[in-house]
Amino acid sequence: MTTSRRNFLGLVGGGALAAGLAACGSSGPKSTPGSTTGAAAGSGTTYWFLTGQPQQGIREAQVKRFNDANPNSKLKTTEFQNDAFKAKIKTAIGAGQGPTLIWGWGGGGLKAYVEAGQVEDLTDWMNTDQKELKDSIFPSAWGAATVNGKLYAVPGETVTPIVLFYDKRAFEKIGAEPPQSWGDIMDLVPKFNEQKIAPFSLGGQSRWTSMMWLEFLFDRIGGSELFQNIYDGKKDGWSDPSAIKALEEMQKLIKANGFIKGFSSITADSNADQALLYTGKAAMMLHGAWTYGGMKADGGKFVTDGHLGYMNFPPVDGGKGDPSDTVGNPGQYMSISAKASQADKDNAKKFIANNTLDDATIDAWVKSGSIPVVKSAKDKLSSITDKNDAAWLNFVYDTASNAKNFAQSWDQALSPTAAETLLDNIAKLFQLSISPQQFATNMNAVIGQ
Repeated sequence: MTTSRRNFLGLVGGGALAAGLAACGSSGPKSTPGSTTGAAAGSGTTYWFLTGQPQQGIREAQVKRFNDANPNSKLKTTEFQNDAFKAKIKTAIGAGQGPTLIWGWGGGGLKAYVEAGQVEDLTDWMNTDQKELKDSIFPSAWGAATVNGKLYAVPGETVTPIVLFYDKRAFEKIGAEPPQSWGDIMDLVPKFNEQKIAPFSLGGQSRWTSMMWLEFLFDRIGGSELFQNIYDGKKDGWSDPSAIKALEEMQKLIKANGFIKGFSSITADSNADQALLYTGKAAMMLHGAWTYGGMKADGGKFVTDGHLGYMNFPPVDGGKGDPSDTVGNPGQYMSISAKASQADKDNAKKFIANNTLDDATIDAWVKSGSIPVVKSAKDKLSSITDKNDAAWLNFVYDTASNAKNFAQSWDQALSPTAAETLLDNIAKLFQLSISPQQFATNMNAVIGQ
């Protein structure tokens, strides 16, 4: 089976080494061994999470360690497949029947919970009692846990940045080096086209693949505050001059034939965009770190023979963004229900503090081929014996840990309504059927929705 972004976001944990194997959930929900099915508000300290290996097993092991150490205050768990979880969690929380521990993706979903008064403010707890835990987590992961300057979730699990992949063979063919700036990218486009190599692969039918380009251009041109203003609801945020420039630069690349011909009909879920890179038909590809495993599994000797290169997105000349910034998935997040009893809230805090990022969990994530969202993960990477995998995991670690800002994927950061409008308008922007100003006008209309 192929690994898609949908599988990745829903069943997080199938990282670099494991990404070639799609993590498939059961039809759920189901309770874990020894737990209570239907673990809802009022039935003790409850925790719902997702099925799908290897992450399911890692979460179950966390709960077992906690329950073994706390026999009189055990967590009661229920597991769901991705779609079932998404359908159930919002309804249950809104009805006061949600779990004590709320697993999620942060961003727009968390913001909605905060505005409805459904999750605890964890700011003081993390800054005082759990300062050591807070300091152990990548600083860049806290953005998606923060609403109006306060912490309502604790990052956990794994990090997955968006990466600029490239085929070293293609660059050798034209006698060029990987791009060090946006100007270099534009200069490379005609050189690759002259050699009948598409400058960039793109699965444009999967609209979110095009979104990744705008995420980086917004950051590199306008800085991290450009999208933050939009997330915070600033009026006409999409019309900021830096936003318009980013949209204009995007269309310049499209008009220059920067992408594979027919990109709007290519799907990412089929991994067709990856195949264009490892078969030599495209020189570069902007994509999630989860694609590494797929290219290693399906690309013949492309990865094992060292033909795959990768780097962070280059800066834009004159731009305000920090070149260390990245975008993608800075972690997964755990909140505590504001409706739970004080005893259950305290028990949930104990689990977060002692079991979600303990040594056993960090070891398990690294062995699964992922980078957990903690600084100490670096020490575990020496156990990876394959030189290509070791180099890749160290790159992912360095990208995530050194990022001044790790922006969450926009369709996760925004509300569902705004995210759908965004994806629709991105498709139109890439098809050149709307102008940058029309894009901005359409998106300004859904700010705050």
